[in-house]
Amino acid sequence: MKKEKSKGVLFDCCRGGRIGLPEAVFCQGKPWPILLDLLERFQDSPILFTRLEPEVFEKAPLVLRQKYDYEPISRTAFAAAQPDQGDLGRVALVSAGSADAPVVREAARTISYLGYRHTLYEDAGVAGIWRLDGKIEEINAHHVVIVVAGLDAALASVLGGLTPRPIVAVPTSVGYGLARGGESALSSMLVSCAPGVTVMNIDNGYGAACAAARILKLLAE
Repeated sequence: MKKEKSKGVLFDCCRGGRIGLPEAVFCQGKPWPILLDLLERFQDSPILFTRLEPEVFEKAPLVLRQKYDYEPISRTAFAAAQPDQGDLGRVALVSAGSADAPVVREAARTISYLGYRHTLYEDAGVAGIWRLDGKIEEINAHHVVIVVAGLDAALASVLGGLTPRPIVAVPTSVGYGLARGGESALSSMLVSCAPGVTVMNIDNGYGAACAAARILKLLAE
């Protein structure tokens, strides 16, 4: 099975053929020489870079940065997207508060990169339930729902009782004290009374988008 090497990185170029999802580059923690080499290598390829902090991306030469579609809130970049999937499936992304923006937008950018349609519903937390109530019909018109929330993460349970669509829930590390960096939100989602809510790891918007893409591929078949 072909794997290409890039200064210590064994890149899995065959992943898309095996599972229908290409390998991405998780930038956090990578030494700068390795990351720069990957940015140079994929400047004309449809490869997604995640957790690419603005100050790190700024270290790259301007001519290289201009090759990429970079979004600082989501900390994602790609020079080219995967083939457009047309109307094969649509994803609703619902977040509880604006503090959850980095995670929900990482999910949204990943969905776009993978070629699917999405609609973003931000700041729809249950502390102001009217914000969600006014959008539920629109949300239910999508095929998959990604829910992103920190603090008590009650939004996942509420939406789990309002939509028949598959739900992928993402706890975020937002919150004071006992939020414990997202552990309380994770526990809340895991013990949700709403049946069938799938839960991702803390802050894993990328993983949620990939889970949604797997569902959409199955629906298209």
